[in-house]
Amino acid sequence: MIPKDPVMLLSFLNLKLRDYYSDLDKLCDDLDIEKDTITDKMKSIGYTYDEERNQFI
Repeated sequence: MIPKDPVMLLSFLNLKLRDYYSDLDKLCDDLDIEKDTITDKMKSIGYTYDEERNQFI
């Protein structure tokens, strides 16, 4: 289960990306989450995924 609150979700995603996943696609596949859903929620609070840093910034 992922957090519904976008700010909590940001923290959750960046922690998972830092500690467990080499990229957003692998995280989404493993957690069975649509990538567009995640990126849209993060855009709603002004964050985008940076592939080089493997985090939302």
